[in-house]
Amino acid sequence: NSLISDISHQTKTPVANLKLYSQLLEEQPLSPQAMGCARAISAQTEKLESLMEALVKSSRLETGMLAMHPERQAIAPVLRRAAEQYMPRAREKGLELNLAEFEGEAVFDAKWTEEAVCNLLDNAVKYTPAGGRVTVSSRNFEMFSLIRVEDSGPGIAEEEQARVFSRFYRGASARDKEGVGLGLSLTRQIAEGQGGYVKLDSAPGRGCRFSLYLPRE
Repeated sequence: NSLISDISHQTKTPVANLKLYSQLLEEQPLSPQAMGCARAISAQTEKLESLMEALVKSSRLETGMLAMHPERQAIAPVLRRAAEQYMPRAREKGLELNLAEFEGEAVFDAKWTEEAVCNLLDNAVKYTPAGGRVTVSSRNFEMFSLIRVEDSGPGIAEEEQARVFSRFYRGASARDKEGVGLGLSLTRQIAEGQGGYVKLDSAPGRGCRFSLYLPRE
């Protein structure tokens, strides 16, 4: 964990410089080919920054350096905040992002749970093709509250499903998409760190249904 934190700290200045220089390049009168290169540098720099942030969070959660503070509270505000962050991206891609009626309370850390739901939404919006649908809903059971993110994307084969929560795992359908393979792994850590769990139901051609369970007591 110390090594990852040190590496992250040392990469902050180079990453910031890369972002600055790529932005300056994009503001110059460039040929279409050169402009494409400048935008590619910018996109890869953003990816590197996201990777380092996710690695540090995952490492600190694993070692207990970042504590969670679960408390009894309503689920709805967290889900609305998460969905609002992905509404523009869904609209831009031509997706329908639906928010079902949210109900109930559970015992959870609002900040970390919002991050977990955002990771599920990021996954759904990224892999669902234009014209598709993503739905966020919640439901209460006796011992757990369920947060569900469903999509109408390509789905995941049964033999891959157990591995999607592994760190850095990238399935066959993910290879042409941006990402570092840490979002779902981090979501599982967040769920388990609060006494909950996350599961996936899917099949090729039937989309994905991610279910995040949080304790009610």
